[in-house]
Amino acid sequence: MDIISLPPCSRQHLHHHHSDNLTMNVCTGNGLLSDQQTSTTALATFLATSPIKTDQEILENSMLEDDPNGNTETSKPNASPRWGPQHKGAQELANLYSPGKRAQEIICVSSCIALMVVNFVFILKHFHLERLSIAFFAAFCGIITADFGSGMVHWAADTWGSVELPVLGKNFLRPFREHHIDPTSITRHDFIETNGDNFMVAIPILGVLFYNFLTKTPENIQQDFGWISYLFLCSIFVAMTNQIHKWSHTYCALPKWVLFLQNCHIILPRRHHRIHHVAPHETYFCITTGWLNWPLEKLRFWSSMEVAIELITGCKPRDDDLKWAKK
Repeated sequence: MDIISLPPCSRQHLHHHHSDNLTMNVCTGNGLLSDQQTSTTALATFLATSPIKTDQEILENSMLEDDPNGNTETSKPNASPRWGPQHKGAQELANLYSPGKRAQEIICVSSCIALMVVNFVFILKHFHLERLSIAFFAAFCGIITADFGSGMVHWAADTWGSVELPVLGKNFLRPFREHHIDPTSITRHDFIETNGDNFMVAIPILGVLFYNFLTKTPENIQQDFGWISYLFLCSIFVAMTNQIHKWSHTYCALPKWVLFLQNCHIILPRRHHRIHHVAPHETYFCITTGWLNWPLEKLRFWSSMEVAIELITGCKPRDDDLKWAKK
């Protein structure tokens, strides 16, 4: 069975018989280890020090997104679906998507795309070939920043707050609640609904860049070209994060170039993101590339913040998320 390395906050433990089987016959009669025994010892050490989830655990605690026709089946006859579009909570949340929210998303997507195009033209106008290395470095830094930012927003929205909150609840937290009980709903959203909020986040960054291009001298723009490239590329990755996220839930008809980027882990892979969707959705929050998920979990970054916030406020992590899942 395949093994997927998971973070400390998953709090998963191996059954004792696994470690017993792995540690048997480690030493030979003369005290030396064979190649096979050495591999067994290394695997035992890895399993003892790294919390894991197996494919079976993923199967039992997350929706079968690659089999959408059977993703709401449960082991008990006549039981309510655990996940999917037939889940009562998912239906209630989907119905909260309003015309006002749709209008906001259309305005944000249109404005952001216009700013992207204008800023890109300005960057091409001021670009010199010797700045190519700066552009590549800026792209890398932009990806890392966007990945971390996606994790922060994703963690905060998944873990805290309520759909009942004024303004924020129905408009911005609702999609996160719906997504956990109907993960493939995102694949049924069009480009506007999928990307409206992320494009909104990118607008202020692109707006500042546009203002700088209009007001600064060419000399000043050249001096700040590295910073400008970083902000522009970071805003692009931020804007595209939820589209990348949507692709990680899409199991058919993806373009070959998207599959290539996923397979090379340049963008968020499908299998990697399945780890987050193992209930109770407490890990692997970064969804642009997912590069930062493993190191952040090794640092216990998310779980440490949750413990601190719960101690200070008394609020329980994912309390609202669990409420909707139980409907």
